[in-house]
Amino acid sequence: MMRKRIVPTPPHPARRPGIPARLKIAVALLAISVFINFIDRGNLSIAAPMLKDELALSPSKLGLLLSGFFWTYSCAQLPAGWLVDRLNVNWVFAAGFVLWSAATALSGLTHTFAMLFALRLLLGLGESVAFPSYSKIIALNFTEEHRGSANSVLTAGLLLGPGFGMLFGGLLMARYGWRSFFVVLGAVSIAWVLPWIAWMPEIARPTPEKKSLKIGFFDLVRLRSAWGTCVGLFSTNYVSYFLITWLPYYLVRDRGFSMTAMAKLGGLAYLLGACFAMLSGRLSDVWIASGATPTLVRKTFTGGGLALAGIVLGFVAIVNTTYLPIALVLGVILFGASGSNVWAVSQTLAGPKTAGRWVGFQNFGGNFSGIAAPWLTGLVLEKTGHFYWAFAIMIGVALAGAASWLFLIGEVAPVEWDALREGNVATAQVLASKVERRV
Repeated sequence: MMRKRIVPTPPHPARRPGIPARLKIAVALLAISVFINFIDRGNLSIAAPMLKDELALSPSKLGLLLSGFFWTYSCAQLPAGWLVDRLNVNWVFAAGFVLWSAATALSGLTHTFAMLFALRLLLGLGESVAFPSYSKIIALNFTEEHRGSANSVLTAGLLLGPGFGMLFGGLLMARYGWRSFFVVLGAVSIAWVLPWIAWMPEIARPTPEKKSLKIGFFDLVRLRSAWGTCVGLFSTNYVSYFLITWLPYYLVRDRGFSMTAMAKLGGLAYLLGACFAMLSGRLSDVWIASGATPTLVRKTFTGGGLALAGIVLGFVAIVNTTYLPIALVLGVILFGASGSNVWAVSQTLAGPKTAGRWVGFQNFGGNFSGIAAPWLTGLVLEKTGHFYWAFAIMIGVALAGAASWLFLIGEVAPVEWDALREGNVATAQVLASKVERRV
């Protein structure tokens, strides 16, 4: 009688631990805050055609007004990053949210260029804590295999904000005027703070093991990867702010779209961009979980997506009205795929304890594009009378940013801060490379 051979059952692969329900709710609330954040910073561009006539603004002065938000937003990034690393990030973020919502509501009540410009400066100051806070919270609560998905939810809010602003904001402004939209938006937004207080994630404050982890500004400027994220974000944001601040004006005044048609096209583009951002974030996490390195995955999405987005969006300036919507929608979709992994790169490099300061430094340099894109586009329009050169500059900046994500940033792995503080930058980068290969 033959004995039956027993074949051992292979063990099931370890499943990734799930995300607690409370944390999922917190991330959803953060996504809503990003959504409100980008409506508030982009709503002035929706009202630009009305503002230009009401306040008798030249193109260059309109560009200055559109860029005013970024003066304080960029300059406040370094102290904002320091604050979220030293204080309770949940409450720092809540205070900033209330401040920027109030600035939005008050903007609808002003009637002078000077006062409107001052409120845009206040809006930038309030929003300066947002992205250092987002990255700090995600770095503290999510592992590498979940950061792509978490960041993609926020990126979806980032894209839905301008989309909603262009679609419903444009329609509401056309019917009720821009002032009513600003007042109601700012007043209603403040209610977001109530569920945030109820569902904010618990911030575990681990006891510092080594004093050398007190990383400052001068430690960051010694790292090539830190500069790489600054240049990459500058270029990524240049494309985003170029669209947010001037696309409504371009479609209405240069290409002959009605306010309603502009609103529907912009809303569709950003809606699809948000969907593909979430899909790309999920795909990046699955790719890493299957064995790919964070370096390969994150750089493919950030660098490759940005390069393709810049090129495709460039066609918006040269194709006829029939094909313009296709180029715009596809370009925003590619931009969403790129944006889904931008912050995951910084969160991995910095680690949970330093995420706020790193992103504050990154945002400090990266958001000067918010000043450059509106102002430079307005200047080019005033000098040339058309948008062709403005689109050409946007393409060049996008390609430069793609090169930074791909080549200027080294391994996407945690920096060994102890080695850095001992004065050995090369060792810090080599150790990070070894850590990345073990992930």
